Amino acid sequence: MEAGEQLNIGPEQYKVACSPEAGPDDHAGRRLPVVLQVLPGLVTGGAERGCIDVAVALAAAGARTLVASSGGPMVRELDRVGVEHVRLPLDSKNPWVIYGNAGRLADLIVRHGVDIVHARSRAPAWSAWLAARRTGVRFMTTFHAPYNFSGRLKLAYNSVMARGERIIAISNFIRDHILATYPVAPEAVRVIHRGIDPATFAPERVNQPRMIQLARQWRLPDDRLVILLPGRLTRWKGQLDLIDAVARLGRRDVCCVLVGGDQGRHRYRAELERRIAEHELGGVVHIVDHCSDMAAAYMLAAVVVSASREPEAFGRVIVEAQAMGRPVIVTDIGAVMETVVPGVTALVVPPGDPEALARALDRTLEMTLDAREAQAGRAMAHVAAHFNKDRMCRETLAVYRELALSPRLSPARPGSGQVVATP
Repeated sequence: MEAGEQLNIGPEQYKVACSPEAGPDDHAGRRLPVVLQVLPGLVTGGAERGCIDVAVALAAAGARTLVASSGGPMVRELDRVGVEHVRLPLDSKNPWVIYGNAGRLADLIVRHGVDIVHARSRAPAWSAWLAARRTGVRFMTTFHAPYNFSGRLKLAYNSVMARGERIIAISNFIRDHILATYPVAPEAVRVIHRGIDPATFAPERVNQPRMIQLARQWRLPDDRLVILLPGRLTRWKGQLDLIDAVARLGRRDVCCVLVGGDQGRHRYRAELERRIAEHELGGVVHIVDHCSDMAAAYMLAAVVVSASREPEAFGRVIVEAQAMGRPVIVTDIGAVMETVVPGVTALVVPPGDPEALARALDRTLEMTLDAREAQAGRAMAHVAAHFNKDRMCRETLAVYRELALSPRLSPARPGSGQVVATP
């Protein structure tokens, strides 16, 4: 299929080609589209993980696929499966670099016969959008966050993510944000929840040596119940609320671990340390940097907490923790409420309420072994049914098929003043 070519097929052929189970040759006898994914870098994070998972799925389906970024340690995962990575300065927000990247991507598109450019972040999305316009290929995006804005200039910068002919939202919360903020037609948006790898997040795959090694690294006492809050050190993640809740809990048989780097937020880290000292929790609450073995970290935990004060775009940590059979406590805000079943797989508390969080912690820590095992079974079944990596990849490949076979329509909402159809 040449760039910009539209396929003339009937409704039944279209339905088969766009189904999640469709294979690499289901394009009415034609190949899968060549997809180029672009993002700032491949260091760590949900966007990066999703990009690699989808690239691997495309390669497994026999499709040609490329990834362009500024590089990072996760490039090795692409190398292992033979997916080509092209290093470009796509992490730059400099307007001249963004414009220069557009030319570099356009050359890449032509040289490799790319059919679809899939952007996963704003700065590279501007380059990708310009390159797609120059070369006539299809352009789509994934919203990995609500991209908050404080003025019209920032809103205009964010708006490139709403220019995709198809827009993937990683949760219903993100879908609602897109439709409320940008002039996007609802039919352009596809909700595809993120998925986790069951080969990584499964209790039976974590052995005792891994847990012992991590416990020693964190200097965890053997006789303590571990309360775990993973997440970068930023105020809206609610670490202060958890510290206050642990103080109210009044138990000395627990060890609370805040896992995450401060990413330059030194003042906030110092504030956390002062709060720990004020509550005389120096031997109870610990701050540790990034963990490279989160599966083992979950297995050490008696309870995993998401205390966010602002909406999560998805809430990957809580999905992973449930997959590991850990009891979880979440705040009633954002997309995390799409990943749990309140009262069945998780306890839910209001955001910014340390007293309610302390009660939930006490209730969870006092669960009997039978109750914990029953909840673990429900949580693992819930994640397996709804948040599997293979499902996420199948649904994303289905969007690629759909876009490759569809007429060219912009995502603009009718009546918005924007052009809806493009030649």
